[in-house]
Amino acid sequence: MNNRIVKKSSLAPNVTRFELDAPAIANKHKAGQFVIIRHAENGERIPLTIADSDPVAGTISIISQSVGKSTKALAEFEPGDILLDVAGPLGSPTHIDQFGTVVCIGGGIGAAPLYPITKALHYAGNKIVSILGARSGNMFILKEEMDALSDQLILTTDDGSDGQKGFVTDALTELIEKGTHIDLVIAIGPTIMMKMVAEKTRAYKISTVASLNTIMVDGTGMCGGCRVTVGGETKFVCVDGPEFDAHQVDWNEMLNRLHSYHDHECQALRQIERTEND
Repeated sequence: MNNRIVKKSSLAPNVTRFELDAPAIANKHKAGQFVIIRHAENGERIPLTIADSDPVAGTISIISQSVGKSTKALAEFEPGDILLDVAGPLGSPTHIDQFGTVVCIGGGIGAAPLYPITKALHYAGNKIVSILGARSGNMFILKEEMDALSDQLILTTDDGSDGQKGFVTDALTELIEKGTHIDLVIAIGPTIMMKMVAEKTRAYKISTVASLNTIMVDGTGMCGGCRVTVGGETKFVCVDGPEFDAHQVDWNEMLNRLHSYHDHECQALRQIERTEND
């Protein structure tokens, strides 16, 4: 049955992977695209990148981090349960080509949307250098999967508990300063991380693409919540992206917009906590 959860697994604290029965989406999915999930009638629309797909089995994989009211509710679903709505694939696919050496950078949960792009770039014949960053070693997701696709995998943690201590930009700087030839950088993760990567590569004139999926809300372009300025023009991340030239994004504007719903999100979480304590 469509939208049925086939498999569920925990990847890290508060990070859950679901495999869904969705044959129509699995047959059309391309790297970089996403789906809109609604778990119940009163649930929010949640945009989630398709982390993987199997057209033969008719399944797709999504990865969700429990941070808000609806993602916490989603995490309670179990194999055999059916999600009310799964719409997709949505968004423009990643441009896949034989670029040469591609550095794929994922921060935290950003490894989820990065994985299918890395997979497609790998099979297109590119040399892949992957840099994954997390607050601590237990927060990494898809580490083994990314390693299998990469010619080189570099891990960084804020606390030094796994890989090298520091940020993904530190590892990127080391690569550049060692003279590594880089044809393209793909960066997906927290907005501030993507901004810092863009500033670093701009100085060296290295082409850089960033996925701005963190700002998406409705997923169809109708709500306007994902407006960003790219190259001086207004774009909607869900229909024009989610990937853009990182050197053209107005990162400061995007950072400000991400705080627009902060009070509403906190209010929703307080309601959950009150309900759980009653």
